[in-house]
Amino acid sequence: MLLIEQPPRNVDPRYATTSYDFKLTYLCFARLVSVDDDALKPKLELAEQVQVVSATPERGLVLEVTLRDAKFSDGHAVTSEDVRYTLDKLLDEKAGSPSMRSRFSENGLVRPIEILSAKQFRISFAKPTASYLTDLDFGILRSGTAEAGRARPIGAGPFVLSGDVGEITRFARNPHYFLGPPSVAALTVRVVRDTNSRLLSLVGGSADLTQNTVPPMLFDSVTRWKNRLELESAPSALLLYLGMNTEDGRLRNAKVRRAIALGIDRERIIRTKLRGKARLASSLLPPFHWAFSESSSRLQFDPEEAKRLLDAAGYPDPDGPGGKPRLTLQFKTSTDAMATAIARVIASQLAELDVAVELRPLEFHLFLSDVKKGNFHLYMLSSAEIAEPSLFRNFFHSSFIPTVQNHEAGLNRMRYRNPALDKLLEDGSRELDREKRKAIYKEIQEILAQELPMLPLWHPDNVLLARKGVVGFKIWPTAQLSGLSLVRKTH
Repeated sequence: MLLIEQPPRNVDPRYATTSYDFKLTYLCFARLVSVDDDALKPKLELAEQVQVVSATPERGLVLEVTLRDAKFSDGHAVTSEDVRYTLDKLLDEKAGSPSMRSRFSENGLVRPIEILSAKQFRISFAKPTASYLTDLDFGILRSGTAEAGRARPIGAGPFVLSGDVGEITRFARNPHYFLGPPSVAALTVRVVRDTNSRLLSLVGGSADLTQNTVPPMLFDSVTRWKNRLELESAPSALLLYLGMNTEDGRLRNAKVRRAIALGIDRERIIRTKLRGKARLASSLLPPFHWAFSESSSRLQFDPEEAKRLLDAAGYPDPDGPGGKPRLTLQFKTSTDAMATAIARVIASQLAELDVAVELRPLEFHLFLSDVKKGNFHLYMLSSAEIAEPSLFRNFFHSSFIPTVQNHEAGLNRMRYRNPALDKLLEDGSRELDREKRKAIYKEIQEILAQELPMLPLWHPDNVLLARKGVVGFKIWPTAQLSGLSLVRKTH
């Protein structure tokens, strides 16, 4: 039994919206390509081969995909027709996936795809897109099984949904899974909202494992149960970051933003609040990512330099330490206990620079609404896993600033504008050659390290807590749950 803290809403590629929706969906619906890889490189799953037939501004991008021999959970072979059917369902205007429509409309997917044989097809885009492999990361439905009146579509993943989706979600082994049937015959996913209750369920033996649901403040408690529990951690592609509103008159100045960054002792927070289970961040990407590049100006805790920068930016200390502040900033975060605790430490550290911070913890939906509208000076938020470097565009391109026109969907909540960076981000999204792409993203990361519209704080480790005798789970940087197909119990 796997414990999670929030219930999934739907385990169907068409309707998945939350993080757990997608993680559980992929247990049932194998993908053409995934990023379940230690280096975050796209990994072929149902696709055995993906070849670029042509990539020109005139013809766009044409891919030829060869499928491996694989079967759905009912024993039927996975074919090109199933892929065509899946795309039609995912992109349906009335009942499809908004995220999939957004993904493929931007790059101009040409429909229908061209079927060459039962195992080969061509998929075309109106313009070259560097993310073409990760764009194929979607679950495949068996043709004809996603129609009105049917209980649920059929997939080719390691498990099959065997009950309702909600507080308790049950799965059965798929005997036809192309990588071999899972070790366990059945999997139960149960929602336990209270952190202490999750820990006690594991200690008592009523549950087997949980990933990323036990906060660092309880790690010391776990050691008391070392005869019953195993704690394992591994680097992740997640990121906790501090966003700064670059439309604010004070934070528009890069010297002020750098001063804030230099005034935060991130290593101390990792050591004390996170029990060392995080890696210091310097980029949107984790250090093990193929496109990661370390900036020439590394950020290290330096309060004296921070004060000098504030002086140079026109914010001198008006009356000495402990008196009137240089400036006052509003810091918004969620009411999550760990987020609030970290925000308080950051506020305390900035106070040492005579920067007053008004901390405003809000219920998550109110917090996110304010962030999207630009109603903040500072905010702290976690990203989803960052595997595709094209996501730099979503976070920093001026066209991705949340607006009424884009339904506040843009991730550039820092409201950062830089025409030169916009051009590089567009180039990085189009360039297909990996080495040339890497050079582009090196330049992008250098600019962002200098400008600092966002301070990358750290990449929190993925932490697995399991009962003794539960072995085999593979922790992926993306925190996906596909490792459940390898889990077994030794006693």
